[in-house]
Amino acid sequence: MSKELGYVLITPYTLRKSRTGGVLGRLMSRTGLNLVAARMFGPSAELVTRYAEMIRNNDEVWPEIRELLSEYIEREFAPTADGQCHRVLMLLFEGENAAGKLRDAVGGFEDSIESADTIRGTYGDYIKALDGSVTYFEPAVLIAPSAQSVKNVLGLWNTFSETDAGILDHAIRLADDTGVQKTLVIIKPDNFTFPSSRPGNIIDLFSRSGLRLIGAKLHRMSLAEALEFYGPVQLVLREKLGGMAVDRGCKVLAKEFGFEMPDEVKQALSDTLGPAYGDHQFFGIMSFMTGQWAPDVSVEEKQKEGKVRCLALIYAGDDAVEKIRRILGPTDPSKAEPGSVRKEFGTDVMINAAHASDSEENAMREIGILKMADDTINRWYKKYFSK
Repeated sequence: MSKELGYVLITPYTLRKSRTGGVLGRLMSRTGLNLVAARMFGPSAELVTRYAEMIRNNDEVWPEIRELLSEYIEREFAPTADGQCHRVLMLLFEGENAAGKLRDAVGGFEDSIESADTIRGTYGDYIKALDGSVTYFEPAVLIAPSAQSVKNVLGLWNTFSETDAGILDHAIRLADDTGVQKTLVIIKPDNFTFPSSRPGNIIDLFSRSGLRLIGAKLHRMSLAEALEFYGPVQLVLREKLGGMAVDRGCKVLAKEFGFEMPDEVKQALSDTLGPAYGDHQFFGIMSFMTGQWAPDVSVEEKQKEGKVRCLALIYAGDDAVEKIRRILGPTDPSKAEPGSVRKEFGTDVMINAAHASDSEENAMREIGILKMADDTINRWYKKYFSK
């Protein structure tokens, strides 16, 4: 069976309740599909109206739920009267029978009263009164009933991906706040070596911050981006690790030759071995984040996207930088507190699960380098449906 593209729309309610991580973890671990794109939408009135009408006229949607679902979209997705938007997170998955696998993992609307082994069974609600009328309805996520519906819905949302999506500075409950701070989180490539619940579990820990998720991008960092992103670290590594390498080298040489190394030898090693070792460690970071060894890649190839994936997220709110870094923990996982991201999921100082900006200024710099506002939906829509 050939690969398909499928989508999941995480509803504003699910995002407000910080259930995003749980939903993503289930989607990845239960389906085995590859997450290929993530984009935050603040749907305009026009997108909401057209999407609700598309659902209302889709014969593939269960007849008893069609109007209820359309009314839910019109009510919960539409911007407020003063123009503040609600957040909807679109996730794209690729793999065999993508629409069917996502449908099985999400479950039906009745699952909310019958089962807890699906996403809707855990996070959704479909409550009826004794007379059969629906008194409360929350689908948690929205998906397509078939591959054809995937094409139709993505065609619509793709049309609005430039205008209604990106970094949602005007999201509801943030637009009126003063002093809102943004910070960047990167869930690193080691969490995407195979489909698992790890990325979702990490997001769950960050949800303790009480911050708003206002931007998301599934990204393959290019070497050019990585060199700019981590460039300030290179000099630090040359100095810090270089000195350590020289001390260790001198001890080995002293043991081998049986005498203390002269100062001129130490200086020569400081001028050569130190920077070389620091650069080697720096290129190791580049390789981890891009899947490429920088010295072996041409200038032209450095501009192209890397070979490994990461998930970049923007959180916003009061004191966002410090709140996220407290939950993240120190660079060395062995020194992190129990319950922190790096203690739970880190291995060493490089493979330490996630990155978080260390200042508001660096957050803005890093967000710019990764081009977090850029559209990532259109390329996948064209790949599958523009033939």
